[in-house]
Amino acid sequence: MQVDELLKPFPIKEFHPFPRALLGPGSHELIGPEALKMGFKKTLIMTSGLRGTDIVHKISESMKWHGIETVIYDQVESNPKDYNVMDSVKLYQENNCDSFVSIGGGSSHDACKGARVSVAHDGRNVNEFEGFNQSENPKNPPHIAVSTTAGTGSETSWAYVITDTTTDPNNPHKYVAFDDASVTSLAIDDPVLYYDCPIDFTAQCGFDVLAHASEPYVSRLNFEPSLGNAIRAIELTAQNLREAVWNGQDLPGRQGMMYAQYIAAQAFNSGGLGIIHSISHAVSAFYDTHHGLNNAVALPRVWAFNMPVAYKRFARIAEAMGVDTTHMTDVQAAEAALAAAIRLLRDVGIPEKFTDVTQDSYSKNRLGQGPTKFYENEKTITGNDADVDRITNHVLGDACTPGNPKECTFTTVRPVVDHCLNGDLDDLLS
Repeated sequence: MQVDELLKPFPIKEFHPFPRALLGPGSHELIGPEALKMGFKKTLIMTSGLRGTDIVHKISESMKWHGIETVIYDQVESNPKDYNVMDSVKLYQENNCDSFVSIGGGSSHDACKGARVSVAHDGRNVNEFEGFNQSENPKNPPHIAVSTTAGTGSETSWAYVITDTTTDPNNPHKYVAFDDASVTSLAIDDPVLYYDCPIDFTAQCGFDVLAHASEPYVSRLNFEPSLGNAIRAIELTAQNLREAVWNGQDLPGRQGMMYAQYIAAQAFNSGGLGIIHSISHAVSAFYDTHHGLNNAVALPRVWAFNMPVAYKRFARIAEAMGVDTTHMTDVQAAEAALAAAIRLLRDVGIPEKFTDVTQDSYSKNRLGQGPTKFYENEKTITGNDADVDRITNHVLGDACTPGNPKECTFTTVRPVVDHCLNGDLDDLLS
């Protein structure tokens, strides 16, 4: 089903599947018996490497202890690239593997989901599956996804995001594939694994959660089964993100964000996203910046853009974020929600606009180090007119854009992109 069909105003809307899941402290220790029960014999583990931790080693050894052979591909990059997927497919095929485990955040899970779809189609290039349910074989290898961040929700969603490096080097392309066949077989979310997540990365992943929750809550799809999870995820994020960032060993804070990210993904799984994500995809297509950071910068601007068509929904978001909206009008409450989001962004130390982002801005930064000549030549985000134009054009072609509650054209979206790159957040509050 294509996006234009999804948005037609008729009464039938599609609810997409979720995998079985194990959630809570210690759940990752069950991966060995779970994999054995699922028939794993030789597994490809896909990860970013998780340098400085022993998470991958512990999980691999647990599987080996249960008699399961493991092969490790630990070269997944942020904003996973098509070649990450295809390199792992080659390794899978060469070693006659029969299953997958992904360990990490959205990059590891997304690359693994793309690899499974490719394997199911005899190694066809993952870029052939961009769009909605483009795979032809509904059966692909089983997959256990173990999350080490509270952000993406990829372990429970039908979406995966890949950067296509085969396009024009001056016009790189990052796309979303939505495919029911890509849904994992088992999701494992263990907040204990989040303890090693850096402060800035924790904050940025938290804003990925807030974007995942708020976009389906105001989406033009207006999908009723998604609304409860969306508003609860906003509430959990407002209650727990500060503690998770600044006291990373705090189990209640980490567990609160675990549940927030999980149910936020379940909200957007059928409820849709919007141009927070479209802007994020576009900026990382050109600069390889972190998806959560991009969402954080875009979120206040997009909320302000969308408010005129969804004041009542944003007023409810204000309540979920802890604002006392008694005696406020819907417009006043919506504006208070925006102020609360900006306060949260500042409290957790996220850069406020894209031109503030430098090579030293955050621990996972790859600015100026990406895989093509474009990335090597662009070591800073310029924010000039050409930058604004090319990012806006990418936004308009993104699969998330049609779900945005306010109509998007080049003329309406360009000022939003420009403000993300160059604007002052205080302007939104005046």
